[in-house]
Amino acid sequence: MHIGVPLETFTGETRVAATPETIKKLIAQGHQVTVQSGAGVNASVTDSAYEAVGASIGDAAAALGADLVLKVVAPNAAELAQLKSGAVLVGMLNPFNSENIAQMAERGVTAFSLEAAPRTSRAQSLDVLSSQANIAGYKAVLLAAHHYPRFMPMLMTAAGTVKAARVLILGAGVAGLQAIATAKRLGAVIEASDVRPAVKEQIESLGAKFVDVPFETDEEREAAEGVGGYARPMPASWMQRQAVAVHERAKQADIVITTALIPGRKAPVLLSAETVEQMKPGSVVIDLAAAQGGNCPLTEADQVVVKHGVTIVGHTNLAALVAADASALYARNLLDFLKLVIDGEGKFHVNLEDDIVAACLMCRDGQVVRKNG
Repeated sequence: MHIGVPLETFTGETRVAATPETIKKLIAQGHQVTVQSGAGVNASVTDSAYEAVGASIGDAAAALGADLVLKVVAPNAAELAQLKSGAVLVGMLNPFNSENIAQMAERGVTAFSLEAAPRTSRAQSLDVLSSQANIAGYKAVLLAAHHYPRFMPMLMTAAGTVKAARVLILGAGVAGLQAIATAKRLGAVIEASDVRPAVKEQIESLGAKFVDVPFETDEEREAAEGVGGYARPMPASWMQRQAVAVHERAKQADIVITTALIPGRKAPVLLSAETVEQMKPGSVVIDLAAAQGGNCPLTEADQVVVKHGVTIVGHTNLAALVAADASALYARNLLDFLKLVIDGEGKFHVNLEDDIVAACLMCRDGQVVRKNG
C-alpha cells in the first residue's frame, strides 16, 4: 500500500503524523511511504532521517495522493481536494465537526478519527487524547513557571527564605494528573479538584491535596461517575458549591491550571471573572480548555493576556509546543491503529465487528457513518 505523510499546514501545528521509527516498521511490512519534504522539520526530524529508513521524499500532491494518508489534524479544503476518491485518511479529524466529516464523505474518502476511540484498556495504545493530553499537562506547568514572577519551590538562601508557589489544578484527567506530577517535581504546594470522586486517591498519591466538594443528591453522584472515562456536565447545585470552593482556593493560589473538557461541548466555566479579579497580583492562569471556549471567561484563545493583574494563558495546542515527543507518541498511536485496519497481507480491511474500528470510522463509500452534534 502507498502511504503518504503530508506537512501539517494548520497555523501553529508543528507535529508530524509519522516518524522514522514508525515508517521503518511500515516499510518492513511491505508498504511504500512518501513523506512531504519538510513535514518533520518542526518536530526535529529531517528529510534525510526519513530517507535513511527507506521513505521517499515528495511534494504535497505525492503525499496527499497516496492510498492511505496519515495526518495530525483534519485536512483543509485545499488538502482535501488533493485526496483521491477511495483513499483512506487517519488522524485527529474532530468527530464533532459534522461539516468537515460530510466534506470528506463527499470526496469519497474513508476517514478514521482517532479521538473517537473508546476509552478501554484495549484501546490504550492508540489513545491519542491521552498521549497528547499528557504532554499538555507537562507543558502547562512549564508555561506557568515561565510567566510566574517568582520561584516555584521553597528556597532558603542567605538573602532570606522564598515560599513555595501554591498551585491549584482543576480537573484531574490525564493532563491534570501530569500537571500535578510536574508541579510537584518543581517543588510547588498543590491542590486539585475534579468532579469524579474516584480520582481522589490518584491526586493524593501524586502529592497534592484533594479539594473535596461532597455530593448531596444521587443525581450529582451519578453524573460524577461519568461515561466511558469522560466527565459529564454536573448539576447546577453541585457546580455552585464547587464554584465557592474553587473561588476560595484560587484567591490563595499563585498558579491555577484548568483542564476540564467535555467532548463535543463548550468547556465548563470553572474559574469566574469575579474570582480572577480577587486573585493575587502576579498570579498565573493556564487554561487548557481555551480551544473549547475556556474554563475561564477571560481566556482569549491563543493569546496571553493580563486581566486584573493576573496573567491568563490561552494556548490552544500545547502538545505542539513539545513537537518532537508529541509526534513520536502520536505516530505510535497511529501505528497501533493501523494494525486493526491492515491485514496480514498488507491490504486495507475494515472490520466493523471491532469496536475500536467501528467507533473511529467517520465516513465510507460517500456516506457519513457516524453523526455527532
